[in-house]
Amino acid sequence: MNASLVVLAAGMGSRYGGLKQMDPIGPCGEFIPDYSVGYALRAGFSRIIFVIRPDIEKDFREIVGARWEKRAEVCYALQRLEDVPAPFSIPETRQKPWGTAHAVLAARPFIDGPFAVVNADDYYGAEALALTARFLGEHEGEPGRHCMVAYRLDNTLSEFSSVSRGVCAVAPDGTLDSVCERLKLRRGEDGQIRDEGDETVFPGETPVSMNMWGFQRDYLDALSADFPRFLEKYGTLPKSEFQVPTTVATLLRRGEARVSVLRTATRWFGITSREDRPGVEAFFKTLPSPFSPC
Repeated sequence: MNASLVVLAAGMGSRYGGLKQMDPIGPCGEFIPDYSVGYALRAGFSRIIFVIRPDIEKDFREIVGARWEKRAEVCYALQRLEDVPAPFSIPETRQKPWGTAHAVLAARPFIDGPFAVVNADDYYGAEALALTARFLGEHEGEPGRHCMVAYRLDNTLSEFSSVSRGVCAVAPDGTLDSVCERLKLRRGEDGQIRDEGDETVFPGETPVSMNMWGFQRDYLDALSADFPRFLEKYGTLPKSEFQVPTTVATLLRRGEARVSVLRTATRWFGITSREDRPGVEAFFKTLPSPFSPC
């Protein structure tokens, strides 16, 4: 299958206090993105594209990328703040790039077919990569035929803080209607999961987006067309972000995409703060290494 895995690894890690994508977390020194890459290759993806910042390129290549360069085709795309189309310019107060959709655009020169997008600092599980690979293989070349992996809300919560999750509305045919961002979801002492902002209760099985997507290549054309519109409206704001979920929502509103929701019961793991680390390390000890032998 001519499909690429795009790993978004340009994050700052400000809340964590360091670069999570290069922090050993597995029992044999694995990094979180190692698991996504290993599972993707087993599922049939043929190319790995790491999207990174120029200032971490050398370290990332030597520390993370070198592990995979003899096992697969590995590419490095640089997400630069200054990569905007004419006649737009960078606000003086702007300090970081333009969000996840901007990061995907940075990978465009290396993408020649369908592709999946994952965050480098999130664990998605083998099933999610297999489901996405199967979908992309079945629908390769169909314009606007994309997919998103949905997790059970109760499989994505943190013990230590409230979390932000994209709550999905799914149509009867299994396609995505909308994603509503809920910013303060947490399990209470009574076992119920609530948004602390308005006390709305959500069942544990509520499907949520963890920003794992599968796209046909024409999604890149849509991003290229929409980025100037975004800059025209929000480009002067120092913290505005051109995000993948927002661009997908725009395509759905315009009737230009059909996004199948692929459900998984796998636990999702991510590290928001240092307090999350021990639990994540304990979980990774139960997994086989993405490398063989360990």
